[in-house]
Amino acid sequence: MGFFDKIKQGLLKTKESFSKKFFEVFKAKELNDDFYENLENALISSDMGIKATMEVIDCLKEEVYKNRITNPLEAKELLRQILLDSIDYIVPEYSYPLVIMVAGVNGVGKTTAIGKLAHYFKSIGKSVVIAAADTFRAAASEQLEIWAERAGVRIISHTEGSDPAAVVFDAIGSQKAKNTDVVLVDTAGRLHNKKNLMEELKKINRVITRELPDADCRNYIVLDATTGQNAVSQVDIFNQAVDIDGIILTKLDGTAKGGVVMAISAEYEMPVVYVGVGEQIDDLLPFDAESFISAIL
Repeated sequence: MGFFDKIKQGLLKTKESFSKKFFEVFKAKELNDDFYENLENALISSDMGIKATMEVIDCLKEEVYKNRITNPLEAKELLRQILLDSIDYIVPEYSYPLVIMVAGVNGVGKTTAIGKLAHYFKSIGKSVVIAAADTFRAAASEQLEIWAERAGVRIISHTEGSDPAAVVFDAIGSQKAKNTDVVLVDTAGRLHNKKNLMEELKKINRVITRELPDADCRNYIVLDATTGQNAVSQVDIFNQAVDIDGIILTKLDGTAKGGVVMAISAEYEMPVVYVGVGEQIDDLLPFDAESFISAIL
């Protein structure tokens, strides 16, 4: 099953929600205040957020005026393009060795995402080692070991309570010894002591930069799509500690409010890099904006 088929299947709930709302909006006879108010309500209720919604509405009004459009169905095509442009970021191609540090609060599917990410890189012919640097949460390493075994990749772990940066140091040592293409770094997701968490992430980043100065380093945050707008605020916390380069959005198949993709991009001007659309090991996919918009409109 190709990306479009998987994303289409994974977005059935979102598509159904969008289709019903947009059908009501675009059966209007003219582009008047009622039309724009109904469109605004439809977008906000799809978890696009107020900021993204108002930007889309303002842009649509401008394009409608500029192109002298009066037909709501023609306006729908304009809306499609505006939505596409709002999330269609150019993500630089990876170079190797590649280090991806994965952050996110507990419960968003971070461990699962790392396991699926390992499988993805293995499937495109890259060698992978996982650094189990969430040494705070009980059984975190054990869960990651199961995923590493499923993906057929190496994992470096220490005992619970160990220094996370030491785990990363050892994983990079393993990468150097075996000339591994990709290092995936798991991190703690606790938030009750934000200061400690931030210092921990900064320390891990320093180790990576010092030990692999020429590597392609990316910092990704994992967000749970089913939590909607609550997911957006989590970016702030981790962005204060390390510069987040992109988002892994999990459980997109479990929500009717896929508009959160637009909300995130509008708030942070940050790309969604991967999306989770199922429970299988190959259900984490590189995000494609065109396929996403086509699947919901």
